[in-house]
Amino acid sequence: MTDSGQEQFADLDGDSLARWLGENTALEGAIEKVVKFSGGQSNPTYRMECGGKSYVLRRKPFGRILPSAHAVEREFRLISALHPLGLPVAKPHALCEDESVIGSPFYIMDMVEGRVFWDGALPDCAREERAPIYHAMVDTLARIHAVDPQEAGLGGYGAPGNYFERQVGRWTKQYRASQTDDLAAVEGLIEFLPDTVPEQERTSIIHGDYRIDNLIYAPDAPEVRAVLDWELSTLGDPLADFTYLAMNWALPRQGRNAQLGGLDLEELGIPSLEEITRRYCEATGRSSVPDMNWYFAYNLFRLVGILQGIKKRIIDGNASSKDAQKKAAMVEPLADAALNFAKKAGA
Repeated sequence: MTDSGQEQFADLDGDSLARWLGENTALEGAIEKVVKFSGGQSNPTYRMECGGKSYVLRRKPFGRILPSAHAVEREFRLISALHPLGLPVAKPHALCEDESVIGSPFYIMDMVEGRVFWDGALPDCAREERAPIYHAMVDTLARIHAVDPQEAGLGGYGAPGNYFERQVGRWTKQYRASQTDDLAAVEGLIEFLPDTVPEQERTSIIHGDYRIDNLIYAPDAPEVRAVLDWELSTLGDPLADFTYLAMNWALPRQGRNAQLGGLDLEELGIPSLEEITRRYCEATGRSSVPDMNWYFAYNLFRLVGILQGIKKRIIDGNASSKDAQKKAAMVEPLADAALNFAKKAGA
């Protein structure tokens, strides 16, 4: 393949990919171009033009990765189960677990066109649009949590037992596997969280990274067309998803991101955390949610584990995107914030 031909397929082996698609999928036409999306730290993602149509390819990172991380196989299984049920996920086409094709496992799904809101303040939307956009986000989460895992064919998608107990253990191991520094705040969390795990009352499919910039909205309506990035999905306590989303109201805003802390939400027309909580409870048949400080501490601890993995990949030379350094620099401040929430929860 010529240099210009290789550029046409980003950092993938275009000939090998084309052969595999022809032998294993019903996609029609030759691959015209593959473009890697910017951003995203975990699973590199590409827009693939094929036969005049657009698709998405998601793969694991090249090189050595942590056990159980970057689970594109689980993503594919999940969206394959949810798409037939009418949930807003992209239509899946094929999974390749053979690393020899492009250098790592990958899967292909439809490209869903629409709006992605990278800034939780929704500065490009009219005031009257903002509440419906947030309501759609919460209602979609409630729909996901209402799916019966057994009926969806996902009865064995998560391990039995208390979700938070096993997740605290998992992220402690992940952190230790990629640890590069000794941080007192992280050690405090590792000591506090396992001894104070809340009782689990419900089990549902959970997304694991549910926030506004992981949703694709219709171009002209407050309608969620697709929920993206299911890598961390499993069966567990739905409060993990809801409190992760709610954390955006509790954290101080820094630049253009999903966080809302410190903004005048009433002036912006964005629902308050109390309104969002009430709407979620009504949609899921809850009377209330518990005090969220423990959950905020846990969610930030999990983010610390994820970002510590990015930091280690920078050192190992296989970080996925150009803003990896910025993400890695967040490990210590997030650990400090997590410990502050833990103290509010009794640490």
